Amino acid sequence: MALINRISSAFHLLVSMDKEIVEIILLSLYVSLTACLISTVIATPLGILIGIKRFRFKSVVVRLIYTLMSLPPVIAGLIVYMVLSRKGPLGQFGLLFTPTAMIIAQICLITPIITGLVYNGTKEKGEDIKRVARALGASPFQTLLLLIRELRINIFTAIISGYGRAISEVGAVMIVGGNIKGQTRVMTTAITMLRSMGEYDTAIAIGIVLLTLSFIITSILYHYQQGE
Repeated sequence: MALINRISSAFHLLVSMDKEIVEIILLSLYVSLTACLISTVIATPLGILIGIKRFRFKSVVVRLIYTLMSLPPVIAGLIVYMVLSRKGPLGQFGLLFTPTAMIIAQICLITPIITGLVYNGTKEKGEDIKRVARALGASPFQTLLLLIRELRINIFTAIISGYGRAISEVGAVMIVGGNIKGQTRVMTTAITMLRSMGEYDTAIAIGIVLLTLSFIITSILYHYQQGE
């Protein structure tokens, strides 16, 4: 009965558009979407190039990418923390405990994921697409555009997977963001804090939003995988 009452209170908080919850949700979306966009710009051409090019130590690079795909968030957060801390190489910019630091940490986490998934798709289809482009007399840039177009399902799947990792991540953003109210508090860090404080109604409300976003992401991924 207590659980039902808490869930009811959680829905009431969502319907009433509680200011604090809305701020947390918006910051979460801003951080994760920004990190995902930047990672996509970096990882998509990188994954394609690794997939179609032959170069020395390629196997080492691929293994490194696969290793980083499962990089523990706390390790990524610790590395970014040391880089951005006052005594770190970028400490002079004062980025620690800001949304920018959280974005950087998420970029470190999801760029290898998108790169690895795009690489896998390119490895399977890249050579055939390159042959078609060569037969059509395409330039290297036109070939890259053709590869992106033909691999769009793989790329979109990689982006969705990366975003899913970003929006649900807690360790790295907690370390570099500090979970500061009104500044760096996102959904996952808020749930962790609220649980420890015993404020289960608000935690459940935020959890409902997080689950809804996860369901939407999974549904989009399933749709495009079926469409392929």
